[in-house]
Amino acid sequence: MIHQESQTKEMLLSKFNESTKRARRVRAPTNLVYVVMAILVVGVLVTLVNIYEMRKIQEIHSGRYTADIAVVEGVSGKGVSGVRQPVVWVSGNKLNSGYLQHVYNVFERLGYVIRRGRSASDWDVLWSHDYPFTKLASRLNNLRAHQKVNHFPGSGFITMKASLAVSQIDFIPTAFKMPSDKNKLLTYIKKHPDKMWVQKSNNHRGIRIKTTKELDLEATDTFVQEYVSKPFLIDGRKFDIGIYTIMTSLNPLRVYIVDGDALFRFCPHDYYPFDPKDVDKYVVGDDYTPMWQMPSLKKFFDERNFRFKESFNAYLRSQGKDVDKLWSDLKSCIRQVYLEKEQLMANSMKSKFRSSRYFFEMVRFDFVLDEELNVYLMEVNMSPNLSSGHFPPNRILYEHVIYNMLGLVGIGRKTTSNLDQSSDNEADMLAADKDIMTFPELCAGDKCEQCNSEVCKLCSHCMGEEERLTLKDAYLEHLNRGSCERVFPEPMSQAEALKWHKSWLNEHMTKLSPRNRLMVMWFIGKCQADVKWCS
Repeated sequence: MIHQESQTKEMLLSKFNESTKRARRVRAPTNLVYVVMAILVVGVLVTLVNIYEMRKIQEIHSGRYTADIAVVEGVSGKGVSGVRQPVVWVSGNKLNSGYLQHVYNVFERLGYVIRRGRSASDWDVLWSHDYPFTKLASRLNNLRAHQKVNHFPGSGFITMKASLAVSQIDFIPTAFKMPSDKNKLLTYIKKHPDKMWVQKSNNHRGIRIKTTKELDLEATDTFVQEYVSKPFLIDGRKFDIGIYTIMTSLNPLRVYIVDGDALFRFCPHDYYPFDPKDVDKYVVGDDYTPMWQMPSLKKFFDERNFRFKESFNAYLRSQGKDVDKLWSDLKSCIRQVYLEKEQLMANSMKSKFRSSRYFFEMVRFDFVLDEELNVYLMEVNMSPNLSSGHFPPNRILYEHVIYNMLGLVGIGRKTTSNLDQSSDNEADMLAADKDIMTFPELCAGDKCEQCNSEVCKLCSHCMGEEERLTLKDAYLEHLNRGSCERVFPEPMSQAEALKWHKSWLNEHMTKLSPRNRLMVMWFIGKCQADVKWCS
């Protein structure tokens, strides 16, 4: 009986085990299916994510993604990596009119997010079409080290017509401020009765030649300026030359021009027979005649594919003219203007800002020439026209100017992260202390052991932190200047640099401020060591 019960239990246990095995065999394929399906789903999701990320990367490289997010106010500026892209805040009137389209184009290509309007936060560059130190003054009181503003405080001393015209600077036609200089003007007219005159104000654009009787000698905020008669003509037309000029530092002073090209604008009407009532004969307006429509220049600009400046130079050389002297005079005039107005600008800035390193400024100097190719400065434009809407071929010139300017001042260099996240290692990679050293024999000797001589301040053990940062800025500007050429400190030959302490340079430097002298001496030291630093 007991034996039968034991067999029965064994049979039941055997059947139970066999049933469990069958169940396991059934469930095993089912679990495997679930696992396979899960793997497939994960794979599809990963693939979709990869496709999405690749599309974003392609759009960024093609410029479409930047263009889409750049114009939206309040965009966070996050790139695909989660790192904030550098931001340019564009402020002023008519921001969507096309007037600043080439500014937008260049910043977008450099990887910047563009924010437009009256307010922006976390910006790296402020591009203000208007003078920003009135409406935006409260936003500029506490600038951070990485931020840059495209105007200098006090730059109106250069760009205001009246202030510039009555300056005691070579190359500027004689001018008299009204009504304070009325008697001086009348005395001058008696001595020069054949002179012609124009009367201007800072805001007045309707310029025309006037006789002495037509002048309003009581008009406030105006000036009367001698008209440059007998202008140099090409194909019978008077023209002006626009030189794009960049100030990168005020104290010490550093000034460059975009030497790669210039703007040439021709009057719509032939100059002769002369008629003072026809202003289109002698005033360059918005509807000027472009270079490519001038027969003597068209062949160089269109057929030879020259830039504006080289087309002009080629024509002058064909006429046996001295091109080098002309451009030397233009640069000399620009240098004189900045040195004349430097202290006025510095006084305007020093009460509000710790350093000029926050600012840069691009203006356009407008010149005319007489028959002897003498140079005359007419005015300096604070926010020159950069729109090619009227003349599409000017696009290349404007974007060339903007791109080279941004590279020069160091904000066209960074394109992948915001400028306030630069590390010390990255700064040393760009410009280390050893890169700015000059006069090694002097700094290694006993003469500079106690740092008593002025030139010894350029030795590392004598140099202050502000001077160190200033020289690194100058070093990077030189490396990144593109088609820009330094105007001040004045270029020199290596032979001049090697004997600077015995030459006219030493006498010239006594007229400069201490920080400007140090800046000039630093360039002299770099030029002595390497001819590439001489100009």
